[in-house]
Amino acid sequence: MGRYVVRRLLQMIPVFIGATLLIFLMVNVMGDPIAGLCGERACDPATAAQLKKEFGLDKPVWQQYLTYMGNVFTGDFGTAFNGQPVTELMSTAFPVTIRLTVVAILFEIVIGITLGVVTGLRRGRPVDTGVLLATLVVISVPTFVTGLLLQLLLGVQWGWIKPSVSPDATFGELIVPGLVLASVSLAYVTRLTRTSIAENKRSDYVRTAVAKGLPRHRVITRHLLRNSLIPVVTFIGTDIGALMGGAIVTERIFNIHGVGYQLYQGILRQNTQTVVGFVTVLVLVFLVANLLVDLLYAVLDPRIRYA
Repeated sequence: MGRYVVRRLLQMIPVFIGATLLIFLMVNVMGDPIAGLCGERACDPATAAQLKKEFGLDKPVWQQYLTYMGNVFTGDFGTAFNGQPVTELMSTAFPVTIRLTVVAILFEIVIGITLGVVTGLRRGRPVDTGVLLATLVVISVPTFVTGLLLQLLLGVQWGWIKPSVSPDATFGELIVPGLVLASVSLAYVTRLTRTSIAENKRSDYVRTAVAKGLPRHRVITRHLLRNSLIPVVTFIGTDIGALMGGAIVTERIFNIHGVGYQLYQGILRQNTQTVVGFVTVLVLVFLVANLLVDLLYAVLDPRIRYA
């Protein structure tokens, strides 16, 4: 196991460098960030040259990237165009988005897996058909429609929640936004769990466990569910980074000042330092989540061993 972890960590290095390089190149072709600093009027040549020199934009792109990566390994993600260090923006944005992601993941695990197990064990029955139709509707409706509808009904008309989340963004305030953020993924988890349960319940090891006279709940939890959860865990693990990076719509609807909000502001203002810094951290989140998922395979299925 130790060798495998070390090997995976070494493999993450070129992936991290390649992903950050690609992001850096894409962000640098978004446009001229200096033009956005001067407002509607064009910058005079002297001011533009001074700003480019101040932010290191007068150097070749490859040199900018090497300088940026050298600073990243010392914990310096650069300075936003408003003069605020990007790390300060991260210190306020990431805790909020992490709480939002935790709420969304809990919805996926608790509701998605539960509905998947129930429908997988009752495949073809009315409850199975009803859940399949409901998940299809959730997948078909865009997230911004779901978010605006819940905000209008629960926040404006019925007054059950605040239409906008406060700057503190407590877990209680993030329940509805977390449900909106997790809605599509929750539907996929339900359908994926259902399919896996329905396929594995006809397996030989399940029939053997039933023939041995084991209680039904033990057959489901100790044998059927553990083997069926491997594809579900893979999806949820990769979905962690996707939820954090894809929370732009949800955070805009509920006025949550998290990672999605900062990315939106950075793209809108062509603030390359902010965008590249936040996406760099999200790349690390993706890589670590994938590593943890691979290690969790051995826990779910004892037959899987890493050399």
